[in-house]
Amino acid sequence: MIPTAKLERLLDRYHALEAELASGVAGGAYVKLSKEHAELTPVITAVEAYRSAEKQFIEADVMANDSSIDSEMRSLAEQERAELKPRMEKLEHELKVKLLPKDAADSSSAIVEIRAGTGGDEAALFAADLLGMYQRYCQLQGWRTELMSMSESDLGGIKDATLDVVGTGVYAKLKFESGVHRVQRVPVTEASGRIHTSAATVAVLPEPEDVDIVVNDKDLRIDVYRAQGAGGQHVNKTESAVRITHLPTGIAIAQQTEKSQHKNKAQAMKMLKAKLYEIERQRVDSARAADRKSMVGSGDRSERIRTYNFPQGRVTDHRINLTLYKLDRIISGDELGDVIDALVTEDQASRLAELEADEA
Repeated sequence: MIPTAKLERLLDRYHALEAELASGVAGGAYVKLSKEHAELTPVITAVEAYRSAEKQFIEADVMANDSSIDSEMRSLAEQERAELKPRMEKLEHELKVKLLPKDAADSSSAIVEIRAGTGGDEAALFAADLLGMYQRYCQLQGWRTELMSMSESDLGGIKDATLDVVGTGVYAKLKFESGVHRVQRVPVTEASGRIHTSAATVAVLPEPEDVDIVVNDKDLRIDVYRAQGAGGQHVNKTESAVRITHLPTGIAIAQQTEKSQHKNKAQAMKMLKAKLYEIERQRVDSARAADRKSMVGSGDRSERIRTYNFPQGRVTDHRINLTLYKLDRIISGDELGDVIDALVTEDQASRLAELEADEA
């Protein structure tokens, strides 16, 4: 059973938020309150559904045990109680999942970085496949994507690419994609038909809101230069390319995709803030739980998380021992959700088990 006092605190907070929003608060305070209200709304909906079922169950239980009413009414009450019990259990489980401590960045948009790893041209082609997979998956989720940068290889692959994904709850799902993705297939350049193993690295960074992280101008060195194209050709004759160096950390971000220096600077700042935000998140997480590791892996970029085996048509996620034989539908992005949803569910189950063990 979920403690009644905890549910009452949630309801009180929700009503307080509604009152504050209705009072005419504006600016940054309004944005902050609106975000909390939006995050709490599905929890309150679950609370109300659970309490409604609980009330019905108690009423049916009282009637079923009341000897003063006729046997037919008691029989109907027993039947209703039997039907309500599994429903209550289901609603209680769903509510517990919603009450799990959330990663502060889960509701954020995200920046996805893809880099070709070992395997030369084949790794670059695989990296391009991953980019297309994520673009399609994001489209199906209703998220907006923008290619912030991309460096192409000779055979149509990509050496690296950075994708900006904007939407609610993007990071909550895409964060499980961080790590090394391995592919096993016959490369287009392989005449003898031998299967090669190549890899690409994916890093998913939560995109902070302006209120999340502040970067001081004195900590930045901004250099502008002419954007360069393939073969040393100038993309344009103005100094539109921008490199921003964060002096305290040494992080440098170069951006030249846009023709406008202003736009390139804005994109570079967005990427810099995301990297600084992730550094701070990792510091806080390490201090909070240095000896704990998530069920779905640490997210370390050196960790092999998934294998795409083309000859067998299978995709295996090594963190949860999930194997699906529909590689073509997953690599196209159309059914990547089956893998991501399984990872989210496994993560929730693991954290719920830990929470219940702590409370026992």
